[in-house]
Amino acid sequence: MHATPPPHPFIRTDLPGLGITPRQLRNWVRTGLVRPVFYGGYVPDGVTDTIDMRAALVARLLPDGHIVSGRTAAWLYGVDTYVWAEGSGVPLIDVCVVTGSEPSDRVGVVGHTRALAPRDVTRLSGILVTTPLRTVMDLGCMLRMREAIAAMDALARLLGVTVAAMTDELPRYRRRRGVRQLRVLVPLVDPRSESARESWTRLEIHLAGLAPPTPQHWVVIDGIPTYRLDFAYPERRIAVEYDGYDAHERTEAMREHDRLRRRWLRANGWTVIVIRRGDFSGAALDRWLDQLRAALAPSYTPVRKLERGAARG
Repeated sequence: MHATPPPHPFIRTDLPGLGITPRQLRNWVRTGLVRPVFYGGYVPDGVTDTIDMRAALVARLLPDGHIVSGRTAAWLYGVDTYVWAEGSGVPLIDVCVVTGSEPSDRVGVVGHTRALAPRDVTRLSGILVTTPLRTVMDLGCMLRMREAIAAMDALARLLGVTVAAMTDELPRYRRRRGVRQLRVLVPLVDPRSESARESWTRLEIHLAGLAPPTPQHWVVIDGIPTYRLDFAYPERRIAVEYDGYDAHERTEAMREHDRLRRRWLRANGWTVIVIRRGDFSGAALDRWLDQLRAALAPSYTPVRKLERGAARG
C-alpha cells in the first residue's frame, strides 16, 4: 500500500495496479495530497495542471470513439487559441464524436459531434486527435474571424497545411455552421504571418476592400537584403508594420533600430504606416486603414474631371 500518491496523474481504474485502495484515495483527496480534475481523473499535489495533462487524462477516461479536437487539438499542435478574457484556469477540453454518437457531457469537457472520416483522425503522443487539416477547418468555422485566421495561419506555418488542401476540403463543409466564414478565410491563409496580429492586419486590409500586401518583404540596399518589412506594397513603396511591443518590452537599442530603419525608408520615398496593439477597433482602426487607403490611391488618372454642369452626351 502506497504511503504517498504516485508522482503522475492517474485514473480510478489504475488503483489496483498502483496498489492504492479507494479509502486511501479518499484520504489523499481530503488532505489535499491529490486533487480530482475530472470525475475519475486525479493529479497529485505538485504536478502542474496543464491542457496537455488534462487532454491525456480525458483520452483515458472517455470511451472509444472520443477524439480530442478544436482548440485543444490546436494547443497540442503548438497553437494557442485561448485568450486572457476567458479566465486564468485551465480551459475546458474539446472532444468530439462522429455524427450519430452521444457527445461527452463530462464536467471539464466540451463535447461535440462532427462528420468525421477516418482520414480526419491521427494519434499524437498517444492521444487520438483531429489531424492538422481537420483542426484548421474546424477552427475556421468555430472561432471568431480574427482568432480563426490567426490560428489557421499558425497551423499552416507550423505544420504545412496548404490553402490547396483546405480548398479541396471545403465541399465537405457545405452545411456546417460557420462555413460562410470558412469560405472567406481559406483563400486568405498565409503561413508567412508570424504573429496573430499580423494575421489580424491582413484580415482588416482585406475586409476594407484594399489590395493585399506582400508579407515579410525585404528591402534590398546595394544588392543586400537589409530591412525586412511586415507588409509591403513594393511597387508603391508602402510599408505597413505591426509594432506589438509594450513599452517595457523594448530596449533602447530596439527603439533606435526602428527609428533608423523607418527614417531611412521615409527618406527613400517609402510611406510607413505603423500599427500598434490597440489599433484594431474603433477610430484607431479607421485611422491606419484611412492612411493606407490614401497611400494606395493613384496619384494620376488619365480620366478628365468635368466641371459640374458640363454638357453630357
